[in-house]
Amino acid sequence: MQQPSEIPALPSFSCVLETENLANADIAGLAQSLASLATQTLPITVANEVLIIDSGDTPIDLLDRLCQQYPWLKVHQAPTAIDYYKAKMLGAELVTGQIVVYADSDCIYEPTWLQELLAPFVQSEQIQVVAGETTTRGTGAYGTAMALTYIFPPYSDDRAIVPTTQYFLNNVAFRREFLLKHPIPDQLPLYRGNCVLHANGLRQQGYTIWRQPNARATHAPPSDRTHFFWRFLLIGHDYYWQRQLLPQPTQPQRQPATINPTNDHDPIVGGKGKMSVFGDRINKLVRRDRRHLAYLPVAMPIVLTAALLIFIGYTITSFKSDYLLKTYDRLLLE
Repeated sequence: MQQPSEIPALPSFSCVLETENLANADIAGLAQSLASLATQTLPITVANEVLIIDSGDTPIDLLDRLCQQYPWLKVHQAPTAIDYYKAKMLGAELVTGQIVVYADSDCIYEPTWLQELLAPFVQSEQIQVVAGETTTRGTGAYGTAMALTYIFPPYSDDRAIVPTTQYFLNNVAFRREFLLKHPIPDQLPLYRGNCVLHANGLRQQGYTIWRQPNARATHAPPSDRTHFFWRFLLIGHDYYWQRQLLPQPTQPQRQPATINPTNDHDPIVGGKGKMSVFGDRINKLVRRDRRHLAYLPVAMPIVLTAALLIFIGYTITSFKSDYLLKTYDRLLLE
């Protein structure tokens, strides 16, 4: 694809999505995600390629219709057993852009997302990783509950890029050569959260992850009761394993003021810290939309149920480390 002269000089880039995320989510999310990519202020057609790694979780007729609707879309058929992180890394190996931009099939991206995410790479060749901000979308009491408890925090409302501690793989860009030299680990006993350990490893090696607060996306909450039940159980499973695999601090250390985490679901934070995070989320949500305050009494039973499921998932995994993940994988295959 040719780059129009009116587009600011940017490194070449490719966009990678996968369909594994749709195994337990709303299939309509893929069409919504692509529609948001199609309306970017930096045209998605400028990309070297926009590649979907399909693991068989999307009906073939839907993929055919989407490819007809969006001629810039390419589909690579991957083995049905491929997991989320292997699909993401396979995409990095297949594409040709200098920058690999990662999106997810259950996220919706603001119109300026792509332009904002790529802009920092022009500032310095030393910038290797740029993370956008992803928050949870939803309405009513359930939307409020998920905004308070699900993985993604509210937007920070910052304006300038700053160093951060981690990234979400649904909203991040890497220099491709750097990522291939420092791949995301996929042989871990986690459902999600490999990127937490990857980010920690990069920082231990002295690399900086930059957070671009203007590159915004929203992520769908769990789509039904079964998805809700298993997703929060598996968050507990992942917390257990992250505590085992992440380096434990030898003494309490205050983070430098310039470091602002992208994910307040830190497995190292204790109960007091979790309550502080919860209070911060309430304050940000109410400041942005006071309707959250009205929904809060009805949302609290959902919040408590989610917290209980996380605790149960953590406890089960601490006694039988692979039980939940193996059970969940077996149910998906039935």
